[in-house]
Amino acid sequence: MNKSDKILVAGAAGMVGSAILRTLLKQGYTNITGTYHLNVPQKLESVRYRRVDLIDPHACSYLFTEEEPDYVFYAAAKVGGIVANNTFRAQFLYENLEIQNNVIHTAYMTQVKKLLYLGSSCIYPKNAPQPIKEEYLLTSALEYTNEPYAIAKIAGLKMCENYNLQYGTNYISVMPTNLYGPNDNYDLQNSHVLPALIRKFHEAKVSEAPHVTIWGTGSPLREFMHVDDLATAVVFLMETYVGNQFFNVGWGKEISIKDLALLIQEIVGFHGTLVFDHTKPDGTPRKLLDVSRLNNLGFTPRIPLREGIISTYADFVNKYGSSQKFATENVICL
Repeated sequence: MNKSDKILVAGAAGMVGSAILRTLLKQGYTNITGTYHLNVPQKLESVRYRRVDLIDPHACSYLFTEEEPDYVFYAAAKVGGIVANNTFRAQFLYENLEIQNNVIHTAYMTQVKKLLYLGSSCIYPKNAPQPIKEEYLLTSALEYTNEPYAIAKIAGLKMCENYNLQYGTNYISVMPTNLYGPNDNYDLQNSHVLPALIRKFHEAKVSEAPHVTIWGTGSPLREFMHVDDLATAVVFLMETYVGNQFFNVGWGKEISIKDLALLIQEIVGFHGTLVFDHTKPDGTPRKLLDVSRLNNLGFTPRIPLREGIISTYADFVNKYGSSQKFATENVICL
């Protein structure tokens, strides 16, 4: 990419989209448009913002015809944690399929030079060997609570792969691990585990509650990556990689939910006790990505978990510490 090329970031209101925008600006790109729909983003200077419903194929076509982007980062999605994924199963499947079909096909029709599609590590089988290599895709059953969202993301990956094969496009797919950072969603009904724990411990600290209840046993192992590291990785791939492989993006390190909770408890400064509710689901027992394919290209992340959580908690307190208004990008990150 040249610094003056036209770049479109679909999903600019979400945690990932906003991180990509920050990274592009930091690296000197000057011709950037970000799209959003339901959630108004915290707007950055030098970025053009457009409110677009990407579920509508006509609106999507009009956007691409007007903007004429050279490069597209696809970060628009309906996302959430265990509760949201298992409750809004039909919505997660339908809306994600519709949005990505519109964006990917319109990019092809308008001759976009390159597109990067952001998927999810939930595409892999529930009991995949660990660490999870890219070639384990579609080798066995998915985690049931996450299945509709995972199927949509697999379809997007395969759409990019097969447009490359049939039409000669230059589309890349990346599968990030669990992400956290600025502009995360802290809605307890729909958020992922790390931001949910930040909010729970903060509210317990403020109210001087005697304990915090955490779903499940605390035994599942998870990998976490700061969203700014992800953004750096996808810009790196957009600049350097040409081919039809897809990439895991993560740290290659894992932590138990219990140890994560203890770490966040320490950082927040909550002095009560932890209670694990064994009647609630744990989800996938272990999920660690093999990131050697990306590392072999020359990329490694730089933000350690403790450092990342400290800065994320500071961002949370600055935005929501004295308010009951919490981000809800999980409803739809457009």
